[in-house]
Amino acid sequence: MFIGEYKHNLDSKGRLAVPAKFRAILKSGAVVTKGLDDCLFLYSKKEWEELAQKISSLPVNKANDRAFARLMLAGAMEVDFDKQGRIMLPEYLRKFGYLKKKVVIAGLYKRLEIWDENKWNKYKMGTEKKSGAIAEALGELGV
Repeated sequence: MFIGEYKHNLDSKGRLAVPAKFRAILKSGAVVTKGLDDCLFLYSKKEWEELAQKISSLPVNKANDRAFARLMLAGAMEVDFDKQGRIMLPEYLRKFGYLKKKVVIAGLYKRLEIWDENKWNKYKMGTEKKSGAIAEALGELGV
């Protein structure tokens, strides 16, 4: 499982070190794709295959389903780890996520999110301010 928040630097070639504790989960392969809220999603190959199967099964006659499938599937790229535990983020994904130098990797149980540090801090502050209302709405759903 992926949990926690980690700060890393993206190097000039677009390489990003993934926390060592997550590399074992990702050793059989990983996929990075365009995420939501201006971040990237990083999945283990196994999780990605399960998710991609569900996404590819969405009906093609619904515009939102087609758009989501295009975002997630066409935006995806398999990534490998180098000897230092880094992955290469392609330029189109760095541009999508507004990634420059300072990056936050956030663990969300089945996936990692890769954020520009400034965007992450703004998002987190906004969400924390609304945490009571969010918790109340989730409580109504039994969470």
